[in-house]
Amino acid sequence: MKILCWNTDDAVWTHWNSVVAVGISLFRAETIEDVRESLTVSPSEFEYCFMYLGNDSFSKDVEDVAALCSAFPKQKVVVFPNQFSQSAALRLFSVGVNGQCAPYIGKEQLSLVLSVIDSGEIWGGKAFIEQLIQQSAPTEPTSNNTLEHLSDREWSVARCIAKGLSNKQIALELEITERTVKAHLTSVFKKTNTKDRLALALLVKSLDTVH
Repeated sequence: MKILCWNTDDAVWTHWNSVVAVGISLFRAETIEDVRESLTVSPSEFEYCFMYLGNDSFSKDVEDVAALCSAFPKQKVVVFPNQFSQSAALRLFSVGVNGQCAPYIGKEQLSLVLSVIDSGEIWGGKAFIEQLIQQSAPTEPTSNNTLEHLSDREWSVARCIAKGLSNKQIALELEITERTVKAHLTSVFKKTNTKDRLALALLVKSLDTVH
């Protein structure tokens, strides 16, 4: 597996190289322009992009990553911010970032992060996703027309997503298989015209707010 890394911090770069699993190769890009060029020239070469967000130009870096996600919507992106900002996290997750981790993440934790993202989920943890959902209360009521075509089971899955549950947790709660959860999710995304778990959670939350 090849991972393209936007990283201008030598210490973090050294750490990343020490925690990636055997078989993973990291390629360093020191500017966002270099990242764009690499993804343009070889769009399918890199399975992931790791993006380090330093303190010096944090807000600009967040917007640069957001623009990159919009330009390359199929690219898996994990951000490593050097400071915690829920507004920045919400901004990044809303444009398709797949996960957020500490820059000095441990080896086992990083392996778990990639495994979770590979299964189609967002990495951030249940409590973190719940906080994002609570922070993004809609300014205008949302009609339930988008959700009225869901079956009872699909609606149950959607509500579990709004709670921040993983596919495995949903399967246990609803007493179905993870494969069935994934099938329901695919149908729910299509019926609600949402692209990911966070967008669906926000939609469900907006309906709960109306009622």
